[in-house]
Amino acid sequence: MDEDLAALRDLVRTFAARELAPHQERWREQHHVDRSLWTTAGKAGLLCLSIPEEYGGGGGTYAHEAVLLEEQNRVGDTAWGVAVHSMVAAHYLLAYGTEEQKRTWLPPMATGQVVAAIAMTEPGTGSDLKAVATRAHREGDEYVISGAKTFITNASQADLVIVVAKTDPEAGSRGISLMLVETDRPGFQRGRILDKIGQRGQDASELFLDQVRVPADHVLGGEPGHGFAQLMNQLPQERLTIAITAVVAMETALEHTLAYTKERTAFGKRIFDFQNTRFTLAEAATHTRIARTFVDACIAQHLRGDLDAVTAAMAKSWTTEHASVVLDQCLQLHGGYGYMAEYPIAHLWVDQRVQRLYGGTTEIMKEIIARDL
Repeated sequence: MDEDLAALRDLVRTFAARELAPHQERWREQHHVDRSLWTTAGKAGLLCLSIPEEYGGGGGTYAHEAVLLEEQNRVGDTAWGVAVHSMVAAHYLLAYGTEEQKRTWLPPMATGQVVAAIAMTEPGTGSDLKAVATRAHREGDEYVISGAKTFITNASQADLVIVVAKTDPEAGSRGISLMLVETDRPGFQRGRILDKIGQRGQDASELFLDQVRVPADHVLGGEPGHGFAQLMNQLPQERLTIAITAVVAMETALEHTLAYTKERTAFGKRIFDFQNTRFTLAEAATHTRIARTFVDACIAQHLRGDLDAVTAAMAKSWTTEHASVVLDQCLQLHGGYGYMAEYPIAHLWVDQRVQRLYGGTTEIMKEIIARDL
């Protein structure tokens, strides 16, 4: 942390208290954030914080994005897909886009006029990205894209979707490309917002592409066949982002549980004064400190440019698995009130579960780690 990051934290904390926290229940009911949130965040300078100023971004680093993530999650918000927009989609464009692609899309993404998503997962294909069935075949100066995607964050509001598709089905991983698809093109359809058990305010949806035509220059980077390598290079940052949110969930749950157990009484004394409570919280606090220390070290590595895929997989798998344990322990210490939706711990508990699934399941993370042993 430095003065710049501290000032940003104050700004984000104020923004989160005013623009995120008061709307959680309504967003859960409607299954998406208000579209105006994006432009409000853009005016506050909170979108694309780590994108260079020449492309309309904040000119910061991933540390600035981490501050935003932390304060968003401290108020219990999992509805706003800013991580996918600013930390995932924007960085695909920055890292691999042509100069024209970057100048076309990044400035309106930074203002919130354009909301972005990335479409990897398909109904029949999860973590095995080589097996995607979506096709993009060349016809003259256009690509024609057909396929279906699911579990796509920001899908209901996205103006731009980076679509993972096969441009050469016979070339294996070298036949995969990332296509820039505007959502107002003929043949592009949004499916239903999926009814999830957690993160109910977030608009994960289905997408359908039926002979959607895009200009040939809508291949990310201008040349087909590089999509798989692009995905592999960007996934460590995505997995670090998930690890950060897992750590904040642990810290927030611990904070709420300490306050509850020190106020609630049973059999004439505070819940906190029972040895089982103190030992459980001591263990949870230890796991949380280890997670924070590890993730902070990973952020430092990433800022130096040397966060490798294996370390990112370790961070993602360890923090999300232990977050589930810590949050379950914290909910248990709330007793019956922990199961009530009016208590933050209930939402923290159920929202955290998906962290072990998206961005690559824990089992996939173990495969990545094991291959390096």
